[in-house]
Amino acid sequence: MIRVLIAEDQGMVRGALAALLDIERDIEVVGAAGNGRDALQLATSLRPDVILTDIEMPEMTGLELAAAVKAAATGARIVILTTFARPGYLRRALEAGASGYMLKDSPSGQLADAIRRVHAGGRSIDADLAAEAWSEDDPLTDRERQVLRLAGEGKSGPDIAGELHLSEGTVRNYLSEAINKVGGRNRVDAARIARAKGWL
Repeated sequence: MIRVLIAEDQGMVRGALAALLDIERDIEVVGAAGNGRDALQLATSLRPDVILTDIEMPEMTGLELAAAVKAAATGARIVILTTFARPGYLRRALEAGASGYMLKDSPSGQLADAIRRVHAGGRSIDADLAAEAWSEDDPLTDRERQVLRLAGEGKSGPDIAGELHLSEGTVRNYLSEAINKVGGRNRVDAARIARAKGWL
């Protein structure tokens, strides 16, 4: 049996994925989490073979989860299941250690096949999206990405500084660099551009 952990913040989608996978003779859903942090805890305690995760989740994104699982050396392989057909997301997912990247509008039969392929040591990635992922480099550093993501959520400079344990001047510098790199008019526009390209 292939032991699968599901990380999805939308309860109905999480339940539907579990029901869909439970139909398969060789796949067992061993756990489900509504956010990335809980998924990481379950990954270390349940030791699943494959983690099926969304990208946008509270507390820890699917990309951060993939990197944390890789760093923790749990042996679990990651399949990202998302609505975002953005090359920047795919590229970051692969860099974080994901072995699969599927879109939620893919035919449902492909999900179990992707899990089997990834469990066997292969990859399951849309070929067109993969080719597009290397057409444009992500110009942001990890810290610029963190600061811009928080600014895009409407947080003030002092709030960002407090959350990331930085000085307000350092936050201003990171925001200025990020805005210039993505070609935004201001922090909100820069966050919108970066999100559209999959860099956030």
